[in-house]
Amino acid sequence: MFAIRQYEYGPASNLLFEEVPDPSPAPGQVRITVAASGVHLVDTTIRKGGFGPVDFPMTPGREVAGVVTALGEGVEAEWLGRRVTAHLGMSNGGYAELAVAKTESLHALPDDVSFEAAVAMIGTGRTVVGVLHAAKLTPDDVVLVTSAAGGMGALLVQEARNVGARVVGLASGSKLDFVMDNGADAAIDYTRPDWADGIKDMTVVLDGVGGAVGSAALKTLGVGGRHIIYGWASGEMTQISTEALWANSLTATVALGPGLMRRGLRVLEDESMAGLASGRFVPLINPAFALKDAAAAHEALESRATVGKVVLKP
Repeated sequence: MFAIRQYEYGPASNLLFEEVPDPSPAPGQVRITVAASGVHLVDTTIRKGGFGPVDFPMTPGREVAGVVTALGEGVEAEWLGRRVTAHLGMSNGGYAELAVAKTESLHALPDDVSFEAAVAMIGTGRTVVGVLHAAKLTPDDVVLVTSAAGGMGALLVQEARNVGARVVGLASGSKLDFVMDNGADAAIDYTRPDWADGIKDMTVVLDGVGGAVGSAALKTLGVGGRHIIYGWASGEMTQISTEALWANSLTATVALGPGLMRRGLRVLEDESMAGLASGRFVPLINPAFALKDAAAAHEALESRATVGKVVLKP
């Protein structure tokens, strides 16, 4: 099979397209013929060495969808030929034509759910569900969503509208139309230095960007507002002082980390996939990159040139 291989930490150009032996499923595992692999900012951080040591050479990729074509010892025969998606965890291996996964990580897919949509929801979607549990949105909320044209941001905009809240989405200039088409009441270009001028009385900020954008977003909250942190794509966490919280009776919540894990990742995945099947969630998917172009996919994601979830297709 062909797969992406990485031999050392570094830039996207370290992702090499190579022919490697087909993997064999171990007991309790299946082999999936991959139809789509998810690409996430976490993957770019792993590539650069930001998530601790990995064993080289490695094949990146934590999210896959496809068809089960081989079974390991002890796996029930009913899995053979099933359309599935799985999150592979930090063990990776998803940027490949074939991948192995534990049976307990599998989610069977209805025939009308595309592989691209499934791989957009298995990891990104479960995180979105965790953020929504923390945010507790209501019809009375006025919600500011940072990075509203990204894979997570697009889903958060949708759910805010689903509950009847009003939504303001932040994106760069070329992506504002996507944000409006996705259901936002307003879309604002956060690359403008004065983007937050005149914005006030937000009740919720969903902050996955951090840095200067997150700090400016915090100041848009009205009395009793909630600031929900789920990432720092800018490279820096939003700095929040107790004085800022005190001044407007604000609350700040971290939606990831131990709190997310305590809910149980499988529970979050189940809700995410059920939402996909029911139409509650409709992931925004960037035009797919070919597997051999994984380096270009990483570069596009890191430069914010993509819209929605980034996907590789063998």
